[in-house]
Amino acid sequence: MNQVRSVLKHFIAIEQSEGMGARVRRSVGTHEMRKFLPFLMLDHFTVAPPAGFPDHPHHGQETITYIIEGAVAHEDITGSRGVLRPGDLQFMTAGRGIVHSEIPVSFADNRASKGLQLWVDLPEKLKNTRPRYRDLRREEIPTAKPNENVSVKVISGNSYGVESLADLAYTPIHFYYFTLNKNNVEFEQGFPKDFNVFLYVLKGSVSINKQVYPQYSAVFFKADGDSIRGVSSSENTEFAVIGGRILDQEVVHYGPFVETSKSKLIQVIKNYQEGKNGFERAQYWTSSISNGIDESRAKKILQQSNLTF
Repeated sequence: MNQVRSVLKHFIAIEQSEGMGARVRRSVGTHEMRKFLPFLMLDHFTVAPPAGFPDHPHHGQETITYIIEGAVAHEDITGSRGVLRPGDLQFMTAGRGIVHSEIPVSFADNRASKGLQLWVDLPEKLKNTRPRYRDLRREEIPTAKPNENVSVKVISGNSYGVESLADLAYTPIHFYYFTLNKNNVEFEQGFPKDFNVFLYVLKGSVSINKQVYPQYSAVFFKADGDSIRGVSSSENTEFAVIGGRILDQEVVHYGPFVETSKSKLIQVIKNYQEGKNGFERAQYWTSSISNGIDESRAKKILQQSNLTF
């Protein structure tokens, strides 16, 4: 029988400003939970034009972006570009260095784009790997349905016997999106014992060990078992459960630059300023979406990959 993990810490993620006019609820990466290795940050974002995250650099980490509503376009200095629709994800490895832009698509009805963005630390030996992208389309994500009241998008890992695609990120990550459609529905999710695990409530509330955690709660678990277990406490509940292999290394970061020592971090910042070691084009590159992208242009980009909204 699985050993159920106990709760380490919990709090409500408070909304704050980020980027150019975006609003985020940050759980990992706040003073309540500065880091939870391998995780550096989790933002539950809401962003609508003209707000966004225009051209900016990254080094030494991976980002995982999951779109819930609206659509977000991305473009980078390597020439990669695309549009993420509701249910799509992007796994981006910044590695030694990348500059990119993330801009919400402008729709006629002025809808906002909403989603989750997770920052994952890279193992020290992979800090200077080459950048790479992997767009995971909603059509590629299997769904586990253990009963009529539970649905799980198996983004990465295995839930109720349903396996995801493999090799999405360098750092081993398990990512599940649960939807429970009535009150008092049980759920359980297994994890390796060497993973740090947390849960974030996007809608409704959950109960774990008879304590109720309402909407926007971040719940962090101790590494004292191989599963988490709870029940829904509302009629419609949605939450993400995320785990990753624990990294035993120092974390020194300045904004989107992440390293294992102050001296290495200083060198990375210098590389960015001087346009070298991964940032060769950073000084003169400007994305074509930095001033916005409308629905018609987004559709054309999707059509190039035989996709539609």
